[in-house]
Amino acid sequence: MYNHTQRSPVVGELAEKISPFFSVYEVQQQGDTLYFFVIPKADMLEVKEHDGGSASFLEPNVVFQKLWSAFAEKGYQFSFKNEFGEYILIASPFRQTHERIWINAVLALATFITTMVMGSFLFGADPISNPSDVVRGIPFTIAIMAVLGSHETGHYIVAKRHGMQTSLPYFIPFPSLVGTMGAVIRHRGPIPNRKALFDVGIAGPLIGLFVSIIVTIIGLLQPPVAAVPDGSQIQLGIPPLFEFIASIIPVADISVMHPIAFAGWVGMLVTALNLIPAGQLDGGHMLRAMIGERASHVSALMPLVLLIAGGYMSLVRNQDGSMWLFWGLLLVVFAAGGHPRPLNDDVPLGKGRMVLGIVTFILGLLCVTLVPFQVL
Repeated sequence: MYNHTQRSPVVGELAEKISPFFSVYEVQQQGDTLYFFVIPKADMLEVKEHDGGSASFLEPNVVFQKLWSAFAEKGYQFSFKNEFGEYILIASPFRQTHERIWINAVLALATFITTMVMGSFLFGADPISNPSDVVRGIPFTIAIMAVLGSHETGHYIVAKRHGMQTSLPYFIPFPSLVGTMGAVIRHRGPIPNRKALFDVGIAGPLIGLFVSIIVTIIGLLQPPVAAVPDGSQIQLGIPPLFEFIASIIPVADISVMHPIAFAGWVGMLVTALNLIPAGQLDGGHMLRAMIGERASHVSALMPLVLLIAGGYMSLVRNQDGSMWLFWGLLLVVFAAGGHPRPLNDDVPLGKGRMVLGIVTFILGLLCVTLVPFQVL
């Protein structure tokens, strides 16, 4: 055990976080666990709630809401108790989840291979007859993994900054047109507040879209690649943002899209889908942070909106609306579970974040096309 006169820098930083609410008169340590002996400040004995009522700040759940993120940023979880008339904050390090980083590495390598193989086909090669041709797909691999990886890396970095527990990105190799089903990360533990929820939700789409735009510009500046003869061709729907970028690049010819430009197109589609304001999608996180519990009404309506859009495209326009039908059915399942409530749901986002959220949703709409692709 030791007292506050021997405190380490971390103890001092945590004590500073506590100081707006409590006066710290002693700090003790046993192993890695810190014990802050505190006296509540007079103006913290009662906090006003939105419904006009009040609650004592000394209620454990209120203390937890107010201080969890401050402790989590330093790698600590904590509990609060009143023992023999003394108020004690007990801080202990998060149990480090044993990350099997080799799994992330193996999946990334496998995805590199699958995207390289599919990319070589996009470049007109035939890696089945001539295996050495597979290396021609490397430019597409770099582009698509940058687009998809940057999205999840954005989530990861911002989550860590808010003291949230999250995994490294897991790439998903899959024998699809692009050789992957994207990448995901795993969040563990509670969401500290609405600002953290918003920041983590918006970081992936914004960073992923920024990289997608760069990749699109690079791709449109490349000479066109001839289509593979005697094979089925896929006609892509071009979203407004992609068309705008193409319009300001004089040498761009999107009638025969270069594979690198196609990677940028994929990034825009991924952004549009992730920004659907429903359930656990990035758009669902953002909207929940922006308008609170009212977001549940929007989330409940989105599956119906997508199903109507898919049915309209398929039955009225005689075009392929299967993607929206699929996502509508998917959201029926995933939006039904609702959204987890942040620990501190009272922290307002502020005008800056609200404006950024609105702009990001508009950018998502500019990445939408009613018929993303169809096989000719």
